[in-house]
Amino acid sequence: MKLSQLAPGQSGVIDHIVGDDVLASRLMEMGLLDGEPIEVVGRAPMGDPTEYALRGYRISLRRNESDRVEVTLTSPSASQ
Repeated sequence: MKLSQLAPGQSGVIDHIVGDDVLASRLMEMGLLDGEPIEVVGRAPMGDPTEYALRGYRISLRRNESDRVEVTLTSPSASQ
């Protein structure tokens, strides 16, 4: 599933970055690497960008960026 599909409070593990271009390289340089756990912290009022926590820091990604990150869901929801 795409990282952009996770709701606030959900977490997953990064499977891979889709593509082999400048954006894919930039995402990997930011620490979005295969096997890294990532959690959705929150979403802006209009739904974009979204804040994520990984590797001890937080980053914000726009939907077109988070659509490129494939993840495996590890927590179904924040309330469970």
